[in-house]
Amino acid sequence: MQFAPVLHAEWLKIRTLRSLLGALVAVFVTTTAFSVLAGTSDTSGSEFDLLFTTQAGVYVGQIAAISFGAMAVSAEFRNGALRLSLSAVPQRGHWFAAKTTAIAVPVLTVGLLTALASLFAARAALGPAADGLTAGEQARAVVGCGVYLTLIALFSAGLTMLLRSGVATLSLLIPFILIVSFVIGDAAGTAIEFMPDRAGQVILQQTYDGPLGPWSGLGVTALWTAAALLAGVWSLRRRDA
Repeated sequence: MQFAPVLHAEWLKIRTLRSLLGALVAVFVTTTAFSVLAGTSDTSGSEFDLLFTTQAGVYVGQIAAISFGAMAVSAEFRNGALRLSLSAVPQRGHWFAAKTTAIAVPVLTVGLLTALASLFAARAALGPAADGLTAGEQARAVVGCGVYLTLIALFSAGLTMLLRSGVATLSLLIPFILIVSFVIGDAAGTAIEFMPDRAGQVILQQTYDGPLGPWSGLGVTALWTAAALLAGVWSLRRRDA
């Protein structure tokens, strides 16, 4: 079967699920709103990062992106939907490629629009302090934020296919990002910098002194995502629908 009709079918599934559309709206609203709030904060602190402030809302917005990826895949495990999907598309890897593409494209689109809106909104809140940002840094943050949100959504999708449960994925990833990575993580030393969220968010920072740079950090997140997707494909091929 050709890829285009399979992709179209998967896109129709995503477009007709209100919860998924709501997750995309949440990505935009929460990321932009929290970036504005960050822009109104005190800029005199020694740890203040001007560029990250313009995208600071991604810390909350990524939860909506994770939810989008998890729900898009977990919907297949309800009422025998996966069995029907694989009956129509017997090549399981072919089907999963269409599913992940249908997840990636809307998240990337919304992610880029969100990053751009967050940049302009946060710059307005920052006032003259935002003049310290170069055009290259701002472009890197916008593109990096969109790509990061896409990778984190795909990471969630792959993990959901592996675990066969959106609830299990959300129960694992959200506490990890909100608690382990940022609260406990600082005590774990350099290793924590290679976790998918911490590594990917280096792309949003104006200054960075860890082992990873902006693009190498995003590359580490991409490797985590690739591993999760490959694990998802393995699970899909090995287990019954």
